[in-house]
Amino acid sequence: MTSERKIRANRANARASTGPRTTRGRARAARNALRHALSLPVCSDPVLSEEVETLAREIAGPGANAETHELARQVAEAQIDLRRVRYARHQFLSDTLSKQYYDSLANIRRKEKVLDAILRRNPLDISMETLKFMTSTPQGPDKLATVLSGEAKKLLAMDRYERRALSRRKFAIRAFDAANRDRAG
Repeated sequence: MTSERKIRANRANARASTGPRTTRGRARAARNALRHALSLPVCSDPVLSEEVETLAREIAGPGANAETHELARQVAEAQIDLRRVRYARHQFLSDTLSKQYYDSLANIRRKEKVLDAILRRNPLDISMETLKFMTSTPQGPDKLATVLSGEAKKLLAMDRYERRALSRRKFAIRAFDAANRDRAG
């Protein structure tokens, strides 16, 4: 049982948690769901809606009743969502890896600190090795590792969308199979 003191504390915390207060903060929060456009329902895009209907007809089979078709539509929506998330991740990684001069924010900050330290001591004391270090960008496997570590937050967000779509698909398939077993049995 929750104490009266705890309830008062929770209510006070809830009153303090009102979300962003500035115009800039509210504008940024409003864009959160649109960052990858993956939170939008599949039915909001006419092209994807048609793909869902086509896939649902294939899953349900010919002569399916309305209930079976609706369950097949739920499976199809989850499958199209899953494909959309995987495509978005592929595009994001392809675009990021194709940037010739990509470097992670952490590496850029490290280079800035080195440059700042050198310039404080003697602004004319930049060796060729230091210049090479400052202008270097990761290549090959190092670039992939840098992209994966530097963009981990965005990739984790996409992973959450993928897990949600996988879960929706799994439950939709179970419901579809159960309805077919009930109808057959």
